[in-house]
Amino acid sequence: MSGVKLQGVDKAAVTKTRGPKPEEKKNKRRLKEKKSKRKVENGHLKKKKKGGANVNFILPPKDSQQFSSNWKALQELLNQKKETENQEAESTRAQQISKKETKKPKKHPKELAVKDQGSGESQDHRGKQIIDCPLPSTSKLNGDAVPTPQEKRNKEKRKKELVPKETNEKGCKKRKIEMSTEIKLREEDIWFDDVDPDDIEAAIGADAAEIVRKKLGIKKSEPQTVDSVLVKDCAFEGLTKTVAMDCEMVGVGEDGEESIVARVSLVNQYGKCIYDKYVKPTERVTDYRTAVSGIRPQDIKNGEDVKVIQKEVSDILRGRILVGHAVHNDLKILFIDHPRKKIRDTQKYKPFKQRLKCSRPSLRHLCEKILNVKVQQGEHSSVQDAQAAMRLYTLVKKQWEAEIKSKYKTKDAVQNEDKGKPKAGTNQNKFHPDGL
Repeated sequence: MSGVKLQGVDKAAVTKTRGPKPEEKKNKRRLKEKKSKRKVENGHLKKKKKGGANVNFILPPKDSQQFSSNWKALQELLNQKKETENQEAESTRAQQISKKETKKPKKHPKELAVKDQGSGESQDHRGKQIIDCPLPSTSKLNGDAVPTPQEKRNKEKRKKELVPKETNEKGCKKRKIEMSTEIKLREEDIWFDDVDPDDIEAAIGADAAEIVRKKLGIKKSEPQTVDSVLVKDCAFEGLTKTVAMDCEMVGVGEDGEESIVARVSLVNQYGKCIYDKYVKPTERVTDYRTAVSGIRPQDIKNGEDVKVIQKEVSDILRGRILVGHAVHNDLKILFIDHPRKKIRDTQKYKPFKQRLKCSRPSLRHLCEKILNVKVQQGEHSSVQDAQAAMRLYTLVKKQWEAEIKSKYKTKDAVQNEDKGKPKAGTNQNKFHPDGL
């Protein structure tokens, strides 16, 4: 078929069937561009709409001239940053090398100063060598200098040197401590003389208390022990006209609420112990009350019989003044009687009650306020309690005995007057004329 020639066929018809030529396509494009009537001026695209109004579209810059000045400044800044970073890296390396070189065995600063007199290297006041390192250059942005990190550190160091020590918290604390130690009290500063020096020492300090003691002519009281206050040294150790007694008790029964005597102690007028014995229990003990009484099973296991102790104690008390704190409980537990006229109970003494402002003051509080001694700290001791009661009595013995004498004198006088008066309902009224 390829070798067959077509005769009588028009060439124009053949071209139509094959399609338009490339030249015709180019012409058509040019015609379309002319019809669109688009204009580009200084990078702005202008397009006409049907209404006739022009609309501007911003196109990206194509030439280097169209780049803005800010864009150029940013490029310069980035380049400068790279340069500064390179310089900082070089400076840090130089510092590390210098530190390695300066690390040598320590010597006295005077020896270093003598050795380095001829050298040109500078030294600080401690004798260390100082190597001058080049500082990194500062970058400039729009005329303003931007400090590098190394320069910032140097500025902070200078500020710390210029700022006084008082601004720092640690410096302030040290300053306060130094001020407190430097301030010393004088005699002119302390103007109160009626206050106890011990109270001044607790409130202000030992220096102020010493000044007050010098003014009053008092020596500093050394701490006293309980025995030194309650017992008189080198005193008589036998029986005296006044005797103090105290007992310790343990619990019996189901709950241990009932009490029986477990220890009896007696001291003389000078605090010397004249009698101290444990009592054998007559019933099974359910509560030893060791925290208060100080009694343990082995203490009373081989104790004395109750009847023997009753007889011995009653013989000692016969015709003597009995002192104690709530002593009626001790007499009750021993089943012993004693004349009321010869009992001195520190719990019932009115001046002690008024001083402590309590109707039933405890022995512990009485010793703290009046004797300035602490007793009954932990387990109680019947000997110590008896000594404390006796010491309280001896402090006010004259006043107490005078009050009792005056009290019983008035009672005796009243009783004598009552004996002299005739009794009501006698035969004397039989002879009275009104009685007829």
